[in-house]
Amino acid sequence: MRIKVLFFAGLREAVGTGREELELPGGVDTAGALRAHLIARGGAWAQALGGTRTVRIAVDQALAAPESRIQEGAEVAFFPPVTGG
Repeated sequence: MRIKVLFFAGLREAVGTGREELELPGGVDTAGALRAHLIARGGAWAQALGGTRTVRIAVDQALAAPESRIQEGAEVAFFPPVTGG
C-alpha cells in the first residue's frame, strides 16, 4: 500500500523532511503501526517519534488514534502536540 507521510514543526526539522511517499510492508495498516515502522528506521526517526514522546497523528486530515486504519493513498501527518502558526 502506498501512502503520503507529512511531518510538521520540530518533527520535520528532526527527520530532515516535510514529506515523503512510502510503500508500506504488509501488516503496517494502522497509524500506530506506521509510527513503529518509522521508529524502526533508527537514528533521527527513533529520536523524533520514539520513546515517551507525545506525537499527534492525523489520517486524511482527521486526528487519529494509534489503532486508526490507514487505507491506500492515505495522507498521514505527524506533528507535536502544540504547533504554532
